[in-house]
Amino acid sequence: MITIKDIAKAANVSEGTVDRVIHNRSGVSKKTEAKVKKVLERHNFKVNPVASALALKKKHQISVLIPEHDDSDLFWKSPYLGVLKAAEDVKNFGVQVSSFKFNQSDPISYLKAFKALLETKPTAVIMVPNFSNETKQIINRLEALNIPYLFLNIDIEGFNNMGYVGQDSCTAGYIAGKLLHFNNLQPCEFLIIQSSQDITKNNAISNRVKGFKDYFFKNEINSTPETLKIEDINNVLETKEIINLYLQTHPEIKGVFVPSSRIYKVVDCIDNNRLQDLKLIGFDNTPQNTECLLNDSVSFLISQKPFDQGYKSVRLLTDYLMQNKMPEHKIYLPIDILIKENVKYNGRDEFISDKNNTVK
Repeated sequence: MITIKDIAKAANVSEGTVDRVIHNRSGVSKKTEAKVKKVLERHNFKVNPVASALALKKKHQISVLIPEHDDSDLFWKSPYLGVLKAAEDVKNFGVQVSSFKFNQSDPISYLKAFKALLETKPTAVIMVPNFSNETKQIINRLEALNIPYLFLNIDIEGFNNMGYVGQDSCTAGYIAGKLLHFNNLQPCEFLIIQSSQDITKNNAISNRVKGFKDYFFKNEINSTPETLKIEDINNVLETKEIINLYLQTHPEIKGVFVPSSRIYKVVDCIDNNRLQDLKLIGFDNTPQNTECLLNDSVSFLISQKPFDQGYKSVRLLTDYLMQNKMPEHKIYLPIDILIKENVKYNGRDEFISDKNNTVK
């Protein structure tokens, strides 16, 4: 295997000069740099990132700002597990990964978590931009400190984030509309059920709704999906009354779209005699949603690969920090359509990672 010493001899320069060229450090003329790179290319010389990090004694800190999860909302557990798995894989590259969780219903919690994150003096940040005004404050601070940042799961336009890793939400909503329509070809109507919490804070949710409506509009289908907004979906008694009253007064509805990971809560609120006449579609294979799919309460779930989102975000930033490899601005992950027959094969990485990590 060719060494730096061999490269230096072939280029007729010092080993220190070769080392500076390899690690993109200053102090080398353009002419000498070109000569060394030509020799490197001729011998197909590849830098070992582990050895490079150790040689430079340079450590990188990736800090992650992510919503917390609990038993009532397990979605964020999967991207967190992806972050943990990636952290384990990149630690030998001299990269430290730390996660800071916040209450996704509390903007003050969001800012407090960011304040704690800054104390790690991050080289780069992965963040879920959960609240618009507070996100502006956070990004202004990151940009003032010249810290690059990557958006995870939720994409907000108008910022200088170096990239976004997540689902193409509009396309996912469009697919949901197509699936519901194909399963209800007779004349009928469709209902979108949203919680106020999701409407106010989540750009991904609004894009899914847009995509869902676009399917019917672009294909000139004689159906205009209606939207039912629930103030507090965690208030079971009130939510149950609102949903069932709406369905009773709109018997033409045969399909229900829930553009979030909370479809299991909607299922729990619909009367059983009405539920069997409906086709329901929602997002994410959380344990509660998967149970609804397996017992035929839900027809389809759309997976946005949350574990892969967390994992890929860390790996992309590691490549950027170690090799100056700029990621694509939009990294869209595959959109999986889950049914009861294939859901058990989805999310195996989460299962393995969950066994190997303690989730706090």
